[in-house]
Amino acid sequence: MYSKIGQLQTAVTLFGLMPRRNIMSCNIMINANVQSGDLETARQVFDGMTKRNIATWNAMVAGLVQFEFNEEGLRLLSEMHQVGFLPDEFTLGSVLRGCAGLRGLDAGRQIHCYVMKGGFELDLVVGSSLAHMYMKSGSLVEGEKVIRLMPIRNVIAWNTLIAGKAQNGLAEDVLDQYNLMRMVGFRPDKITFVSVISSCSELATLGQGQQIHAEVVKAGASLDVGVISSLISMYSRCGCLDDSMKAFLECEYSDVVLWSSMIAAYGFHGKGEEAINLFEQMEQKEFEANDVTFVSLLYACSHCGLKEKGVEFFDLMVKKYGLKPRLEHYTCVVDLLGRCGCLDEAEALIRNMPVKADTIIWKTLLSACKIHKSTDMAGRIAEEVLKLNPRDAAPYVLLSNIHASAKRWQGVSELREAMRERNVKKEPGVSWLEIKNQVHQFIMGDKSHPSSMEIDFYLEELTSEMKLWGYVPDTGADMHDMDNEEKENNLKHHSEKLAIAFALMNTPTGVPIRVMKNLRVCSDCHVAIKYISEIKNREIIVRDASRFHHFRNGKCSCGDYW
Repeated sequence: MYSKIGQLQTAVTLFGLMPRRNIMSCNIMINANVQSGDLETARQVFDGMTKRNIATWNAMVAGLVQFEFNEEGLRLLSEMHQVGFLPDEFTLGSVLRGCAGLRGLDAGRQIHCYVMKGGFELDLVVGSSLAHMYMKSGSLVEGEKVIRLMPIRNVIAWNTLIAGKAQNGLAEDVLDQYNLMRMVGFRPDKITFVSVISSCSELATLGQGQQIHAEVVKAGASLDVGVISSLISMYSRCGCLDDSMKAFLECEYSDVVLWSSMIAAYGFHGKGEEAINLFEQMEQKEFEANDVTFVSLLYACSHCGLKEKGVEFFDLMVKKYGLKPRLEHYTCVVDLLGRCGCLDEAEALIRNMPVKADTIIWKTLLSACKIHKSTDMAGRIAEEVLKLNPRDAAPYVLLSNIHASAKRWQGVSELREAMRERNVKKEPGVSWLEIKNQVHQFIMGDKSHPSSMEIDFYLEELTSEMKLWGYVPDTGADMHDMDNEEKENNLKHHSEKLAIAFALMNTPTGVPIRVMKNLRVCSDCHVAIKYISEIKNREIIVRDASRFHHFRNGKCSCGDYW
């Protein structure tokens, strides 16, 4: 009784005074300690028991998995089986979550065989846990098959399917499943909303996100911290930082996840000082920062050139908070140092850090080599990327751009020939925007858009007007060996310019334009958009591969530091 009403210490005292402890009282204490976060004491009670029942094993396995001791949870399952206890639906649900945590597809498939033999395949909890395991382990097809074969579906099954698709990057499918779920009469809950809002973030579909926000309010889920954190991220990634802040301020209950989400939003929009101020407020309110908080802080510092502050936060994370830096933290510090021109220091950090480097951290340094035109180091770093992934196009493209900037066309030609020989494809620049709940996508040279001819004509007129205001096309930003007229024509048709032109043609005067791009905005487009924002008196918000740019009155929020 005392453990159920939260008076754990009273329960512990009574348990200690009991002359004879039965299985039930021990099971209660295991569950109570797990719920209070004391897994060690729960394990001591478990190990001290001379007799156990299935509920005992279930409580301990569930506790281990809950605290992400997944391998130990699976080991305990094996031990349980050896002493003669057969797993039931509760055991299976826990161990399948453990397999999901380990991305343990082989172990999960073995448990799936037991599920079939034991006749548990019709159990909704087991079925949902099984599907979750497959999807979390990267086998979406097998996970979908499990759900498809379930005789009935409940909200948990729908949530499993939607979350699985979200985790595997199928954002459009998530929205389709969400709409289907509602059509067949199921009411979304807070878990549904977190997955669906996150998918709107990935697609940057503001209209859809706003509609789902309204459904969140109707469903009474607008006070859930997890849902609000997702809304903060969604509005931020759609370019609406003010709406992110509004969602943050309206939340009655907050936690470290909520604060970290808002710090990340500021960082993504290049508001480094605001991110730091928010972190200081968070500390004053005695919320303990976690590793995600520091990734967001370091990211914010790197995109604002706050080198000393970023290094200070890295030290604070280790020394004050006792957090072990992950690869993401080191990548942010390398970005911070690289952008500031400390290339040797950044390389030394990668080579001496205690975690294994991946392609992302090397490509981060390679990008810095391009910014600072360090050809010799770029060649060395590109080799490191290709060792890890010989088919990665980034080192070829970045090295080619460095050679092109120096007009070393022979080097450019050799790199392109190497790409052809190895069948390495460069990712094309793609920009998209949402108008009246419809997403329009643009790729340089692609004439498939219905308004392609009108856009070209509009861009001709707009470019002429920009030149009258002083715009000079930066032909150095085009990395091809051709005459300036051809380069200028290429620059004119970069995907972000096509998207902005289409938006200017199809949205009312004064309405902000929001464009998303999969790659970094080039230097010419950056200058051109500043002119367009001033000439057309429009706020133009562009999200590129690493951050947001807010163009207003001929200026960009990044201060030309990106």
